[in-house]
Amino acid sequence: MSLFNRDRVLVPLDFSDEAFAAVTESLAFVEDPTHLHVLHVLQKLEVTEPGMVWNTLDLQTRIHNVKTAFYQRCNTPAYQQVQFSVAIGDAAAEIIDYAQKQAISLIVIPSRGRTGLSRFLLGSVAERVVRFAHCPVLVLRK
Repeated sequence: MSLFNRDRVLVPLDFSDEAFAAVTESLAFVEDPTHLHVLHVLQKLEVTEPGMVWNTLDLQTRIHNVKTAFYQRCNTPAYQQVQFSVAIGDAAAEIIDYAQKQAISLIVIPSRGRTGLSRFLLGSVAERVVRFAHCPVLVLRK
């Protein structure tokens, strides 16, 4: 018997070393790579961003670049079966929405452990996910 359900596990990915470690640990935990969902959330671009002003960057290009970067770093056959998705918007809200839509049974999220002013100014995605997610959330600390 396992404390957590292994059917549908979500790992939010911000391309940090901690996030990739969480993906690796979760892949070993679920045993079947198709049960692992990895989600990267891109921030919306402002109309004043250089790529938007000069029409050199669009949504599809950004998504393609993220997927390419993920599969270059995770190039073993097991990672090819992982369900990798990209969303646009507020990270915590998109993670929670994705988990609800996909009936995720466990969210595994790394925490960078920010404290003080940086945490106050930047907020904590992990904290908001823990508070508002409909399923259990496992926070991995360094």
